[in-house]
Amino acid sequence: MIDILSVASMRESDAATIAAGTPGRELMARAGKALFDTCPWKPPVAIVCGKGNNGGDGYALAPLLADQGIDLRLIVQEEPATPDARWFYDQCRLQNLPMASWEETSTLGDYSTVVDCIFGTGFRGVAAGEAARMIRLINESGAFVVSADINSGLNGDNGLGETVVRSDLTVSIGTFQPGHFLAQAKDWMARKINADIGILPAVPPYHLVEEEDAALLFPPRKHFSNKGSYGYPVLIGGSLPYSGAIRLAAMANAAMRTGCGIARVATPRSLCPLVASAVLESTLIPLPEKEDGLLFEETAFRRLTEKAPVIAFGMGLGHTAETEKALAFLLRNYAGILILDADGLNALSALGAEALDQAACRVVLTPHPGEFSRLTGHSIPEILASPIPLAQAFAAGHRVMLLLKGASTVITDGDAVYLTDRGGPGMATAGSGDVLSGILAALCAIPRENLLLTVAGGAWLNGRAGEAAEALVGPVSMVASDTVHAIPDVVRTLCS
Repeated sequence: MIDILSVASMRESDAATIAAGTPGRELMARAGKALFDTCPWKPPVAIVCGKGNNGGDGYALAPLLADQGIDLRLIVQEEPATPDARWFYDQCRLQNLPMASWEETSTLGDYSTVVDCIFGTGFRGVAAGEAARMIRLINESGAFVVSADINSGLNGDNGLGETVVRSDLTVSIGTFQPGHFLAQAKDWMARKINADIGILPAVPPYHLVEEEDAALLFPPRKHFSNKGSYGYPVLIGGSLPYSGAIRLAAMANAAMRTGCGIARVATPRSLCPLVASAVLESTLIPLPEKEDGLLFEETAFRRLTEKAPVIAFGMGLGHTAETEKALAFLLRNYAGILILDADGLNALSALGAEALDQAACRVVLTPHPGEFSRLTGHSIPEILASPIPLAQAFAAGHRVMLLLKGASTVITDGDAVYLTDRGGPGMATAGSGDVLSGILAALCAIPRENLLLTVAGGAWLNGRAGEAAEALVGPVSMVASDTVHAIPDVVRTLCS
């Protein structure tokens, strides 16, 4: 796993490192050296410096380039406002390194490499005025663009921005921040790496899930085992308009062998002929129905919950009063792991989040921002602006695990926080959430020590399979079943 710190936590960690004896000037020197060591330098180089410590990183970099005979020019906003940045700026002046002001710079098109040192991770709001103009010049330069710490104009906590530097390489200094992954980050950063300069986290960090973490979910299987060794999840979903949802979940769970021993797929009776062809390896359970879909009958649901370690509920089930009755029953009477998606989340919104507070089961919620908005009352812009704190607060307040979907996904139990950054734009298509529900049901069916990490690993697997599918068919033509078909190759890689 890779540590991630919020902007406030990074600031606190930086201060603690300085208080422990490492001067801020030394940390800035290390930042300059990290930039120098990690970037491919093709002259001439323009280093565009703001007036804060991010600009100071540029001033710390410039002498190292000059010592190697690399042609460069510092493009300066104004004299630095912080003592450490001012010290490195003065060193550049003493060495007579070429400088130009922002005001006298009308193009950066003459440079092969441009280094963005305008704003750091503490930036808030919208870049305006001369800063916005310089960002546009960087983006129009045609040069190889390197952003120091984070792309200028991008929020370090949420990955949102309006006028933002588009980088070929972003070099995070110290640790990554959430804004390197969330929301729009992938659209502005072609590649990112982190440079460790000796700042130790002063508070518990968030964690980025990596391939080796997901691989822990797939230990070698013993010859002396059977289907009962790998869990019997139940998937409850489907209605006539959305019969594909439960089929996709079942394909991910059973036919595509995410890992369960056998899946039990429960759907309204009239859908069974439509679903049967997708669940050859599963048990198909007809549910009572009304004209508009599911009919809740307690006896049928009691049978479903018997010996079921995990239930995934809601995929295409329809938002009806019967769905709400079924969910209320499961929350009160089911003792396993309950994964809620789609209409399961809609039913929960209708019941009210307080219905979670006395749940007999361990609940995993998988909302996208719109569904999370309905659950919490926060607007979608509020959620996008503060995804991790809001997810943490909801999970802690209702004692659930929350998987908040997005370009990168936030997974939290209110205490620990994991992020997954796998996936691509091709997954912005109907059914992707249903596939995720099937994956999660399969993985959660086997008892594991860390359920939260299991959920995070399932999100990683879903995203990685989506990437593999997108590589084959492209983001425009991709559909959710392409992700399903890519699952076995990803699992095989994790097992190797």
